[in-house]
Amino acid sequence: MLVRTATQADVDQIARVEAACFPVAEAATREEFQQRVERYGNHFLLMFDDGAPGAASPDDDQGLPLVSFVNGLVTNERDLIDEMYAHAEMHDERGAWQMIFGVCTLPAYRHRGLASTLVARVVADARAQHRKGVVLTCKDALVPYYTALGFSDEGMSRSTHGGVPWHQMRATF
Repeated sequence: MLVRTATQADVDQIARVEAACFPVAEAATREEFQQRVERYGNHFLLMFDDGAPGAASPDDDQGLPLVSFVNGLVTNERDLIDEMYAHAEMHDERGAWQMIFGVCTLPAYRHRGLASTLVARVVADARAQHRKGVVLTCKDALVPYYTALGFSDEGMSRSTHGGVPWHQMRATF
């Protein structure tokens, strides 16, 4: 698998993977992804299947299928709030906290550790960038998964993104 940060050329694939992973009410739009990649593409980790049939050479990742990604902005806000999803301009590269908005893996690629690999990389990057930690929200069923990845459950989030309840999870350094 090939991992790199996002460019505008990736936006269509990103939007397709997001649509396969989240209900419409929770999924970001193509336009939101364009703005996110423009503002903080360096905080957008993409994983491509470089072993897929017809995959490009290792030196050329164009045409590789995107199978998993993690994205989120950096902020000085301690908690993840709904406004962050639609307002890429809230990104502050000097911020103390790395937020994660989405951890997406195509259904056919799940249960292979791909998302865990990307989340671990986001955590390592945030630590290397001297952030205070990483914050994400998740549904009830995923609390044990993120706890196993080193996050603590802080209880129910103020976020009502997509009209559903979320737990706020935090990894503090």
